Amino acid sequence: MADRTRLIVFDIDGTLLDSYAQIMAAMEHAFHAANLPGPAPVKVRNGIGLAVEDMIHGITPGFSAHTVDQIAQSYREEFRASALRTPRGEASDLFDGALDLLRVLAAEDRTLLGVASGKSRRGYDRMVEALGLGDMFHTQQLSDDHPSKPHPSMLLAAMAEAGVTPAQTVMIGDTSYDMQMAQSANVRGIGVNWGYHIPEVLLEAGAQSIASDFEDLHALLNA
Repeated sequence: MADRTRLIVFDIDGTLLDSYAQIMAAMEHAFHAANLPGPAPVKVRNGIGLAVEDMIHGITPGFSAHTVDQIAQSYREEFRASALRTPRGEASDLFDGALDLLRVLAAEDRTLLGVASGKSRRGYDRMVEALGLGDMFHTQQLSDDHPSKPHPSMLLAAMAEAGVTPAQTVMIGDTSYDMQMAQSANVRGIGVNWGYHIPEVLLEAGAQSIASDFEDLHALLNA
């Protein structure tokens, strides 16, 4: 593979997909189904990007494994159901500008696109079909096959699959977990300011720059 090849890996929720409302509603449903008080929105927001079980532990530390499993199962069932209740099969929308940039990058001979996400394979496949993303992503690293972020497993697997080095790779995300994962994999991390963690948190977690919108992100990728 040519030295000029680059791999650009995107987080999904909060980076490409505006999914907070769907995630919050599904988590509230899951807590209520377990006869528990609703979770604090700020804790849900801070946990987006982690595996569901780790997200639940962060919302309310001390839950038993059984309770976490119960909440996680209810959450996944409601998350899927909320998507199926919408006409196009996806309850969340891409952020403005996301699809345009993805199309531009996917058309470049030297660029491979990937995702590293806490989504399941089932959720990813449903999203791709509903939003018409096709086979845009060369490598898809999802929660079914990896430890939760910020473990570097997703990025290490993505680079191996694409046949590139850390120097040829960029991770784009909206949370500290994305930036910590990038740092652990020796990969350049670019944070975005429209997601779930504020820029100061992203910079503290290792982001080398912060994009203000998708046009700015494109410029940073080519800097």
